[in-house]
Amino acid sequence: MQETILLVLSLLFVMLLLVMLGQKLRISYPIFLVLGGLALSLVPGLPHIVIDHELIFLIFLPPLLYEAAWYTSWQDFWRWKRPIGLLAFGLVFFTSTIVAYVSRAMIPGFTLPLGFLLGGIISPPDAVAATSVLKGVKVPRRVTAILQGESLINDASSLIVFRFALAAVVSGTFVWQQAAATFLLVSGMGLLVGLVVGQGFYLIHRYLPTTPSINTALTFIAPYSMYLLAEEFHFSGVLAVVSGGLLMSYHSHRVFDAATRLQSTSVWASVGFVLNGLVFILIGLELRVAVEGLGNYSLKQAIAYGLSISGIVIIIRLLWMYPAAFIPRWLSRSIRTSEPSPGWQGPLIIGWAGMRGVVSLASALSVPLLLAGGQAFPQRNLILFITFVVILVTLVFQGLTLPAIIRFTRISEYDSQAIPTDEQEAGIRLRLRTVALAHMGQHYTSDMQENELIRALHQRMHAEAQRTGNLLEALDYDESKRLALQRYHQVLLDVLQVQRKELFALRREGVFEDEMLRHQEAQLDLDEAKISHMPH
Repeated sequence: MQETILLVLSLLFVMLLLVMLGQKLRISYPIFLVLGGLALSLVPGLPHIVIDHELIFLIFLPPLLYEAAWYTSWQDFWRWKRPIGLLAFGLVFFTSTIVAYVSRAMIPGFTLPLGFLLGGIISPPDAVAATSVLKGVKVPRRVTAILQGESLINDASSLIVFRFALAAVVSGTFVWQQAAATFLLVSGMGLLVGLVVGQGFYLIHRYLPTTPSINTALTFIAPYSMYLLAEEFHFSGVLAVVSGGLLMSYHSHRVFDAATRLQSTSVWASVGFVLNGLVFILIGLELRVAVEGLGNYSLKQAIAYGLSISGIVIIIRLLWMYPAAFIPRWLSRSIRTSEPSPGWQGPLIIGWAGMRGVVSLASALSVPLLLAGGQAFPQRNLILFITFVVILVTLVFQGLTLPAIIRFTRISEYDSQAIPTDEQEAGIRLRLRTVALAHMGQHYTSDMQENELIRALHQRMHAEAQRTGNLLEALDYDESKRLALQRYHQVLLDVLQVQRKELFALRREGVFEDEMLRHQEAQLDLDEAKISHMPH
């Protein structure tokens, strides 16, 4: 037990060092962590690290999906639902089918069900990898929204393909009509479970006497509850977490106060970072397991198969992008008038941002060692190795070259409806200040002289506290001034409440990006926290 704890702590320490080194070299941390784990796996004498797939599915996947859903703009998700659906469902099924037939023709002994199994494993791109690579690189809002939306639901579609293919390998039979009906049932009920559980947590947050610490703890319980309940009834746990996370994100502004948002944001940022970091370094460490399990295949053969499948996966995504982007525009005049053309740059960037990651690895590791009759599962070790190569090639090769491709395309914001970031910030602040002034003029005009006194008093106290470094000295004032200061604080809190209501109205209008509105909401939270900690 102590050795396990020591190993985990060592991995955490190494992960942090690699992330800091990656930042210094300006390399996206998932790429650097995979390469670091790959290098560590080659160190002689290093303990064998075998990852239990259940650990990834149950421990890592629910919170990571929940966090991604929490920060996804529902407005953008709904606006770009067509391209998101074509990628998350259409491309996943298309990739799985092509990989199935190619692998059967290429690899001796590979059957069509095994091909679909491999296709389901390697078809979904990783959300964290694409998001981290795109940080610091300016791309249109539309590109980011489509990639984020795709990453939310493509895991569900790929895992469903994986389940059907696994059942076909085990049973030896596969019925398309039954698979399609089961897919609709599993997906629909997964969404329903997430919405029901999410509504339950919403009621708890809103109507029970919670505290910031309790609220933060509940946000960690929620994704596991959604996932486990859905999986217990053999529905899609991934879609349950996604739908529940989107619901809670939509209602978070109503049920969480400033203290809860500040605390939960910082806690989730740290936990999400650690979970993502551990997953990517563990991917690299699995190299030794993948190589030692090849069995009858030589390393040269396995690498050739892995590189071939990797190239096919990359080409399939690029070939899919342009018909999926332009055929609907050719068929529908309403799409042409409501959506600006993505040009050739948008599909290229989205197509190249298809890095594979944690879900692919977890799916490959979850392939059973034995069939129901006790025979060894056919081609399991080769499937695991090919998956590892695909993750390595797409994550490292595409991840490192994606910023260069973005610069090559010289892409700019092609959505005429999109407002530049600086203009959005200025517009939001103008609206908030306008309602604040209107509220002050309506409720505090008669107290203008008193307000001036309060403002001057607060400035004097603040200067004195900063000069002496002792807040207790700044509290040395008479009772009348103390009451005036309390009134001043109450005025500020009232203004902040009015501004929050205006933010809700702005969110419903859908003019400004959710990210910008979240930023302004965080600023209001900080202002409220400052007032709460001021001397009264």
